[in-house]
Amino acid sequence: MPDLIHRIAHWLTLLLGPGTGTHRAGAPRHRARTTPRPTVPASLPLHHSPYCRHLPLDGAASRLVRPYLAAHDQERDRQRHRRLALVLAADFGIDLDQHVVGARKAAA
Repeated sequence: MPDLIHRIAHWLTLLLGPGTGTHRAGAPRHRARTTPRPTVPASLPLHHSPYCRHLPLDGAASRLVRPYLAAHDQERDRQRHRRLALVLAADFGIDLDQHVVGARKAAA
């Protein structure tokens, strides 16, 4: 009984549905010759979205770097630049403490 609805629907289809057409009464009909279909001209190329014109990303082309490592490298470069500026200022006899706001009050 699990397929009761399926069996009833199949039985009604066989009973009320049209025949297959191979065993019908009457004289056999001659089949009309089918003419070859004309060749379809080449269709236009498919439309491509303008947002997907780039090539797929190649993961092996670039190394992945964690953002905190890049920030550390940038801070190290800034520190080197500051040290270089301090050394050059000392070579030319420029006292950078005078240019810092509040440095005279702290030195006195």
